[in-house]
Amino acid sequence: MHDAAMNSHGHRFRYVMYGGLLAGALDLIYICCFVAVLYGIGPQRILHSIAAGWVGRDAAQAGGAATAVLGFVSHFAIAVVMAIVYYLAAKRLPALMRHPWRYGALYGLVLYVAMTYVVVPLSAAGDGTLKAWQWINLAHIGSHVFLVGIPCALASVFALGARPRPFARAGAQPHDA
Repeated sequence: MHDAAMNSHGHRFRYVMYGGLLAGALDLIYICCFVAVLYGIGPQRILHSIAAGWVGRDAAQAGGAATAVLGFVSHFAIAVVMAIVYYLAAKRLPALMRHPWRYGALYGLVLYVAMTYVVVPLSAAGDGTLKAWQWINLAHIGSHVFLVGIPCALASVFALGARPRPFARAGAQPHDA
């Protein structure tokens, strides 16, 4: 019995971890493609900007491959933590499991706001000011909703073995949804 419980728990953790890794990969692919097309910036510079949260912008740029690896590892570690947070919340709030598309999208929006307006400004990469709103923020919000929040939510659904109601109508009865 103990082995079965451990295997079940490990199985759940694997789903959540894979969800975080998927969200991290999708987000990194998105931002690398986005800035390459718009600004001609390569992936190493993106990874340096992630590492700058730990070491500052100048040190990240000067660090070469080592700080690019720090940025890469940090990015995926943060994404896995994001998936774990959703999973832990979903264990206590069943609606998060029943409606992963809705709440995953909301979670992606919350993550965007938290990262953009709290984490980055308070990190070593921040300069203490908030950036002005630009049209590209809509693209970044969309990426967090569809490429980060929803994968984290769906990974939790798989981990907990829930049966989601993908697109339940507002006001629908439980047997209708």
